Amino acid sequence: MDPVAEASEDPGVTMERNAAQTMERLQKRHQTMKEDVQRRKEAKESQSVAEEDSGYFRNAFRTEQEAIEMLVSSCAGADRATVIQKLEEATDKTHRLQKFLNDSIPFLTQYDLRKAQTALQKLQASISETREERLPKKKFAFGVRSKAPNQVSAPVSTPTTSADAPAAVDSGKTNPNGAAASEQCGFSNMDKVSLIKTAEEIQKRDMLLTHLTNCRVRLLGSPSTLHLKHIDGCEILCGPVSGSVFVDHCRNSTLAFPCQQLRTHNTTNTQVYLHVTSRAIIEDCRGVSVAPFSWTYPTLEEDFITSGLDRDRNNWSQVDDFNWLAAGTPSPNWTVLPEADRKTNWDSLE
Repeated sequence: MDPVAEASEDPGVTMERNAAQTMERLQKRHQTMKEDVQRRKEAKESQSVAEEDSGYFRNAFRTEQEAIEMLVSSCAGADRATVIQKLEEATDKTHRLQKFLNDSIPFLTQYDLRKAQTALQKLQASISETREERLPKKKFAFGVRSKAPNQVSAPVSTPTTSADAPAAVDSGKTNPNGAAASEQCGFSNMDKVSLIKTAEEIQKRDMLLTHLTNCRVRLLGSPSTLHLKHIDGCEILCGPVSGSVFVDHCRNSTLAFPCQQLRTHNTTNTQVYLHVTSRAIIEDCRGVSVAPFSWTYPTLEEDFITSGLDRDRNNWSQVDDFNWLAAGTPSPNWTVLPEADRKTNWDSLE
């Protein structure tokens, strides 16, 4: 207000205006205090709910974990039919427990998440070991069955000549000493070859790819797990993995797969095109870049259904680095691959 006009204003009017302004300030302050109290109340309630949810998760997870462990241990001394039934039940329970973990991730602490994932890995390993021990494959005998002409279990292209012949890992074969091979199938010790496995070969099985260099691999189907070890300069594309993908000692490679969870160790300069319903985890890695899964093939949708993965839930850009605990600061060990650098066209090996 103009100072001259204010000086000539009636004192009573001035007092009323000042009182109104003071009352307005007090009301604003009171409203701010009420909102602050409400925010603190809601935060406390939210924390209480989260703690209750975490407690429920821990108890429920432990109960199911113990039930699965009991099923596996009860296979000792049981007949073959009983072992098959109990391992199938244990596998089904493990898959449901994995889904329970995935659904609980939003309110779990990093400690609870890591502990549960480790427990699931141990359960899966225990089931696989028990299956291998109690349900060994029959020894190979010539003339028992003939290989289907359209079945592919060898490299599509001729491998380079070397002193060490490349080997295909397949549970349908036996080791040189005549012992039954493991339940895993895949490829190992190969260099500069193109490799394909079909759905008939890998469906619901454990895949192992190890010691591959400069190879191009296509896995057309839905394996239960995928293990990649000692991979260098390779392009590996896989259909939906119903369980976990484990990557260890991988470098200068491109990987693509959908899965429930991803654990990556000792990996450098590698691109991962990912669809993951849980959160991806890296440890002792650097130069890892991620992008959404973009590979496709004719039976991809069918394999998604077989795997049981949620097509609409993809946490590809949510990566936990166990070597980087600085809250609020991005890990320098991984990054989101810029859209301009992402691969959209994948060459077929067929």
